Amino acid sequence: MNPLIWALLITSLATSTIITMSSNHWLIAWLGLELNTLSILPIMTKTPHPRSTEATTKYFLIQAAAATLILCASTLNAWHTGQWSIINTPSTAATTLMTAAIMLKLGIAPAHLWYPEVLQGVSLTTALIITTWQKIAPLTLLYLTQNNINTHTLMAIGLTSALLGGWAGLNQTQTRKLMAFSSIAHMGWLMVAVTLDPGLTTLTITTYILMTLTMFTALNTTTSKTILDLGTAWSISPLLTTTTMISLMSLGGLPPLTGFMPKWLILKELAMTPLPLFSAMLLLSSLPS
Repeated sequence: MNPLIWALLITSLATSTIITMSSNHWLIAWLGLELNTLSILPIMTKTPHPRSTEATTKYFLIQAAAATLILCASTLNAWHTGQWSIINTPSTAATTLMTAAIMLKLGIAPAHLWYPEVLQGVSLTTALIITTWQKIAPLTLLYLTQNNINTHTLMAIGLTSALLGGWAGLNQTQTRKLMAFSSIAHMGWLMVAVTLDPGLTTLTITTYILMTLTMFTALNTTTSKTILDLGTAWSISPLLTTTTMISLMSLGGLPPLTGFMPKWLILKELAMTPLPLFSAMLLLSSLPS
């Protein structure tokens, strides 16, 4: 790919996320999301292969459907309230559609089936962008609208995602699929954190992005597509393989590693609420990870 076109796409990708993050108007936020999707598509098809073309098509259809739902929700909200402000979204129908759209955008269970397939079809670098940077814009919308979304709905979505992400990742041998299910599980914990404290949510997403960045960088350096490749990398670089394993355990939330910190704080906050059964189920969901 021409370096100028590559630079234009990366700049467009960064700008679109910033547009969505800094907007208070539904149409501007939607515009940012659309620009974001259009910027990532050529990056995904950079490697000409049927798998990457299939993954790009799937990604485009899902993101387009989610963007349509957001546009529909914002129009409904404007019809009810007479304004396009993101913060002021009291309409139940609009918030329901918005929650569904954000679930699709983030790949949260039960709208997660596209996510592992898309990640498996693209390169490790593109998978890194999808699992980290592409999460920021939808999460910003979730931050802004969470006061109007039903807390129990978010908690139920979070628990489902944490459970499915943990269990489905058990029998995976492909590293990208493993990272995809890890992302689904982390997004579940994030949904729960959103209902508790915005500061805790920021800590959770920052920790997740840093750990995912570390893992993908290590996998990219060793060109490990499967767990078997990761095992053979030991003879080439024992130190890097050890670091990768520690990063993977941290991503799974194993104490006393960094990845355990946000989960510990979320459980601490949940202990203050009258939901002991929910806390126990959420804790058990992280065991497979």
